[in-house]
Amino acid sequence: MNPGILYAFCAYVIWGMFPIYFKSLLEIPPLEVLMYRMVWALVFLVLVLSVRRQWAWLKPVLRQPRVLAGFTASALLLSSNWYLYIWSVNNDRVIDASLGYFMTPLVNVLLGSVILGERLRRLQWMAVGMAAIGVLWLTWQNGHPPWVSLLLGITFGLYGLLRKTASLGTLEGLSLETMLLFPLAVVSLLIMTAQGAHGFGDASTGTKWLMLAAGPITAIPLLLFGAAARLVPLSTMGLMQYITPSLQLIVGIWLYHEPFGGARLIGFAAIWIALGLYSLDGIWQSWRRQQAS
Repeated sequence: MNPGILYAFCAYVIWGMFPIYFKSLLEIPPLEVLMYRMVWALVFLVLVLSVRRQWAWLKPVLRQPRVLAGFTASALLLSSNWYLYIWSVNNDRVIDASLGYFMTPLVNVLLGSVILGERLRRLQWMAVGMAAIGVLWLTWQNGHPPWVSLLLGITFGLYGLLRKTASLGTLEGLSLETMLLFPLAVVSLLIMTAQGAHGFGDASTGTKWLMLAAGPITAIPLLLFGAAARLVPLSTMGLMQYITPSLQLIVGIWLYHEPFGGARLIGFAAIWIALGLYSLDGIWQSWRRQQAS
């Protein structure tokens, strides 16, 4: 078996189990969890870069203001996505979070059309239209748009768009993003401490150890994903990415007993049909390229 398949599977499963991890950190407010996650992720990534002696990229990047500006924007998008996800898990919105990541591929298609000027094929237009129907249905049923899902999908889609055009690989890019976020995280933690917010300090020993593990828990699936992307065709990665929101949905329904009635199921079904059309288009285009070559 292509080892990249195993790497991708492990990465998507770890991401799919993230709700269980963040639920275990309920003693610490979401914003504080985010700040500590930034700090410990950087500590872990620095260790990885040091072991691999992979620092040659940093000095040239620091001399390129445009690259730094691009990664500052992607870092802010990534941190916004992280915070919203942590908040949604802590506020019993795991199912809404899963819907956001189901939407992400369709958001990517739409962003490619609007921002990059890419022409959508017929099945892609049908997929975007079906997803819009699902969102409108959920909006009508809830009395408001599914903001959590939409914001998660949009922030991660924009982040992916910036990283798609970035000049650094997965490890280097994530390391630079966490370096840029590190001063913000430290200052925020100092302000929280000065204001008497001691979520981490007052937490139980088990919670503190779990918080300290945020570095490897954040970085390892990203490194696995980066390794898989070099070994596995993009079409295969595109199909496997649904493992993560599917697991999150299962965790939200079966483990945390979040409501998932018929009306909500109809909205999700429309999104799933859209994803089916999107995947079918990807498989068809991949087959055509193989035949042409």
